[in-house]
Amino acid sequence: MKEVYDFLKSARTYYLATAEGDQPRVRPFGTVDIFEGRLYIQTGKSKSVSKQLQANPKAEICAFDGGRWLRVSGTLVRDDRIEAKAHMLDNYPELKAMYSADDDNTEVLYFKDAAATFSSFTEAPRTVTF
Repeated sequence: MKEVYDFLKSARTYYLATAEGDQPRVRPFGTVDIFEGRLYIQTGKSKSVSKQLQANPKAEICAFDGGRWLRVSGTLVRDDRIEAKAHMLDNYPELKAMYSADDDNTEVLYFKDAAATFSSFTEAPRTVTF
């Protein structure tokens, strides 16, 4: 999981894919954190992406960095604990202007049953699970 985290941090931007009914939805994200041995992302509960994930928690992210790319698929699980939110926000202090660990909007989610595949044009794909 640390290798996945390091890749996403290096890429800086990844794209999160969700489903809204039968319509795929993709948008850029940049937050990633490891907390208590789980890989987390962050959003706001008021956003469409949050509503989509609550209706169908299966998601996939994709990032590209230096000729390699990473796809992570799994189930995103909401963690409403203040400690998980605070950890994320401490790692992204610029978000504290919009979010707070104890507000009703901040949402952190961790990957459950995740499969991460590292790929490039020159190497065979390699998958890790967590």
